[in-house]
Order: sequence, then structure tokens, then C-alpha cells
Amino acid sequence: MLTALALALAAAAAPSQITVAGATGVATLAVRTDPRGAPVVSAPQLVAALGGVVRMQDEWVEVVVARQPFRFLVGAPLFQFSSQLHPLANGAWLSSDTLYLPFQFVAEVIPYYLGERYRYDARTARLEDIAARPSAAKTAKPAARLPNGLRSGHVVTIDPGHGGVDPGNPGIYFPRGVREKDVVLQIGALLREELQKRGVGVRMTRTTDTLIALGDRGPVCTAACDLFVSLHVNSLARRRGYTEVSGYETYFLAEARTEDAARVAQMENDAVRFETGESDGPRTEGLDFILKDLQLNEYLRESARAAELVHKKLGTAHTGTDRGVKQAGFKVLTTARRPAILVELGYSTNPRDGRLLSSRKGQRAMSVAIADAIVDYLRDYERKTGGAAAGGGR
Repeated sequence: MLTALALALAAAAAPSQITVAGATGVATLAVRTDPRGAPVVSAPQLVAALGGVVRMQDEWVEVVVARQPFRFLVGAPLFQFSSQLHPLANGAWLSSDTLYLPFQFVAEVIPYYLGERYRYDARTARLEDIAARPSAAKTAKPAARLPNGLRSGHVVTIDPGHGGVDPGNPGIYFPRGVREKDVVLQIGALLREELQKRGVGVRMTRTTDTLIALGDRGPVCTAACDLFVSLHVNSLARRRGYTEVSGYETYFLAEARTEDAARVAQMENDAVRFETGESDGPRTEGLDFILKDLQLNEYLRESARAAELVHKKLGTAHTGTDRGVKQAGFKVLTTARRPAILVELGYSTNPRDGRLLSSRKGQRAMSVAIADAIVDYLRDYERKTGGAAAGGGR
């Protein structure tokens, strides 16, 4: 009864047509009704007017507007944005190979989640892209550039792994009492300092010796965040020659291609055993689902690019073996839903790596290298997107 009433109210409030003033011009779209009498608009027409993209994936459809992905489960009264599910009065509807979206998406969802860009006027039934206004284009001032050539406004999330009751690996060749959680927190703090020197805003998943659930780390990198960087230290179980293995490796999210990559992912994912109670953040979804979602947008490709740049720069500061850029299913990366990488900074089971990782000089050198690489990544992204800050323009 309540659902029927909501649909009736929505239909009564909907106009017969809407005007969409977007980057490609002004278009008039008819407002139709689905089999339940709920108001809907043509997804291809709407997205074309907004300069976006529609992608179908089985029963899910992704609608990208202003570089922000909204996912709809066809026939279900809900949508997904930034890994969270939100209810709708009615769902997406597929008719004769044409996808229709709820009118509510135009009148409420877009103006709410993309309010800095879009306005909907109910009196005139007009959705307008503010950035496309001629007057705005004439009066807009170019974003200030920093001495390093970056535009201002970039934000990076740094995630020092483990913490609290989760010590990470014991650090065989670290000073007495020093664990992985301590080393990555020290390097994370130095990396924050270096990025801030370069004019990049920084969010930390933790700044003290505390445990943060794996599912709560990634969401710190919100829609305004450009890159998520998780810091860790590698180790090996005792076996013949295990102390001879050294070096650094950089990961992005994908199915592990090697046995060693799978081992490292399993080692880091095992940190979940230290968590007590339910995470306050979104539940970690299956890797297969996440990968399908990432393949529908640019984040996976950008993650691979960031990993390459960080890994190359890190080689200028590291004394160990270059173990390459790899891919694996780290749980902490599945919840970031932005370009995200994980850096294994060295082996605590190797004496040379242990000295580098635990010395202030070594920590500073690595943080400078990673910060320089992040700036290179952000500049590279600006060139590809016409100069917009990555987080602000996606």
C-alpha cells in the first residue's frame, strides 16, 4: 500500500517533459511511465544530453554523469553510489532494449550528489549543468597552479597498515620492540609531510597506534579523493634462504597472477582476524563483483598507472631488489572505490631492508620518492582530463 502511494505521488508530481541543459546543448525529454505507473525518462537521451555514458553489465547498469558512476539493478527500486545502496521510489526499467531511469534520478539524485555541478528547477522542470552556462564560462577564473605545476585541490589518502592489536609482521630485523605497524605509521607521517609540502591535501586512515577495520580504510578516500595509498612491509616464513629475499613491490587491485602475489594478499588480508565486532563502514564485497565494477570505469586503469609511477620512483630510494608492479586481491583496496595502490616497502626478514625501513634516513628517502611519484601521477591525470583536479572532476 505504501509503495503504491509513493508511486502515485511521484507520478502526480512529475511533469510531462523536462529540459536538460548540459555541455552538449539543450534537449527536451519526454517523461513516460513504467508498467507500474511510475515516471521515468530515457537513459540514452538523458545521458547524451549530460555528456555521460551508459554501460550494461548483466542485470546491472552503470550511468556515469560528470565522471561519477551510479549503478542501478534493473527492476529494483535502488541505486548504488560510492559503494552504498540507496532506495528509490521506483527502479530502472528496460523496454524493447531501451533503458529508462526513474524521474527521481533527475529531480533528486543528480542535484543532491552532484550539487556543485547540477541544479534542478521543479517550477520549470529544468536540469541545468551550471558549468555549461555561457556566463559562467566567461567569468570563471582558472584554478591556481602550484609551483610544481599542479592545480590546487588534490587530496590523497594514506593508509598505514595494521595498528593497535594487529602488529603486522614482527620485524625480525627491526630494532627491538618495533613492528610493521610502527614502521608504516612513521613512513606514512613522513609521506603526509612531503605531500603537504607539495601542496597536496592528505587524509590519514590512522595517525596513532590504533586498529582500523579493513572495511573502514578505503572509504576514507571519498569522491573528493584522488588516490588511496596503503603502506605495508613484507616478510617470509622461516625457510632455507628466507633472509636473503629483499626488495619492494607495488600492487593494484586485480586477480593475483602469481603464487607470490596471492601469498602477499593473503598475508595482508589475514589482518581481519584482529577486528572485533562489525565494521562501521560498508561491507567488503566479493572481488569478482568489485573487479566487474572497476572495469566499467577508469579506476582500475588509473590504479595501474599510479602503481607504475610510484614503483619507478621508489627504486631511486630503495637498496633492495625491484620486485615489480603486481596485482592481487587485497581487501583494503576493494573498499577504496577510487584509484588505489598498495606498496610493500621491503622485507622485515631481510637485514638490509630492515635497516632501511627502520632508519629515519631511509624512511625519509622513501617518502620523498613516493610523494614525487604521486605528484607525477596527478600531473599526468590533469593532462588527460584537461587540467581538472582528479577528485573534483570525476
